Amino acid sequence: MKKRNRYSAQVYIDGVLAADRVILSQAITLVESALPSDQMLAEEVMSAILPRTGDSIRIGITGVPGVGKSTFIERFGQLVIEEGLKLAVLAIDPSSQSGKGSILGDKTRMEVLSMDKRAYIRPSPSGSTLGGVSARTREAMLLCEAAGFDVIFIETVGVGQSEIAVKGMVDFFLLLMLAGAGDELQGIKKGIIEMCDALIINKADGENKDAAKRAKREYANALHLFPSKENSWLPQVMTCSGLEGDGLESIWEMIQSYKNKMIANGYFEANRADQRVNWMHDHIGYLLESSFYQNEVIDKNIKTAMAEIKSGNVSAIKKARELVQVFMNQIQPN
Repeated sequence: MKKRNRYSAQVYIDGVLAADRVILSQAITLVESALPSDQMLAEEVMSAILPRTGDSIRIGITGVPGVGKSTFIERFGQLVIEEGLKLAVLAIDPSSQSGKGSILGDKTRMEVLSMDKRAYIRPSPSGSTLGGVSARTREAMLLCEAAGFDVIFIETVGVGQSEIAVKGMVDFFLLLMLAGAGDELQGIKKGIIEMCDALIINKADGENKDAAKRAKREYANALHLFPSKENSWLPQVMTCSGLEGDGLESIWEMIQSYKNKMIANGYFEANRADQRVNWMHDHIGYLLESSFYQNEVIDKNIKTAMAEIKSGNVSAIKKARELVQVFMNQIQPN
């Protein structure tokens, strides 16, 4: 992997804290890098900016392709910045399998929002990480907070497992749905509905208004059958039109009400504290996996192991255990 030119840690730190968008984007690129030297530099930057983080409201937004996420985010984002707030959108794109870059181009899907100086849109390739969530979304979110953004949207691909990861890094989790389509068609699983703090029926406009109202009643009734959340919040079901902007103010008011209630009962900070601990565990797993595959002895042995497994004559479980033992022998002191 080719080494890129990098600034000193202080340049990144000063630039992010000064809300320099060019430096912010380069800092996010830094934390997304898999180069060991970049990772060490990123750790230094993150440690320095950490005291300036935590003041935003973090909102996860998901829904399958076709539900209108980009239109909803653009219109909802405009409402947020009209409230006098600065908005950052971290949109996790499906990755190009050849170049590993973002292929959806969120800045072209959210043209109006991307041109507003009070908004910052950052498309990130999902790579091979869980369900399409960038491995470094947490760091990107904190960098945006340090740069002074008041509201952070994290948009997921909406393919299943990504929602679990995003739920573990946001304050409020919003699920967009469509009326007149069954769960099988939308690819929505019961577990995702259980995780959401609000279920929004989008595209409630034109001839679809009545269907959206019916869907709202059906989902509201269904949610009463789900177990109560530990924070005592009953997930809300609402309708909106991302295209026309109808219903968006009520959604924003609901999110504000949620935040106030969670701060009052102590859940808001307790949840963030648990998320920070989970972040540590996730990063331990990432570092161990990276160290394993970057080990020279493993690199030599794993190709042979793969060929043996493909032949069908060797157990994949047995070979995995052997490779881990080889790795352990490499890192254990004599």
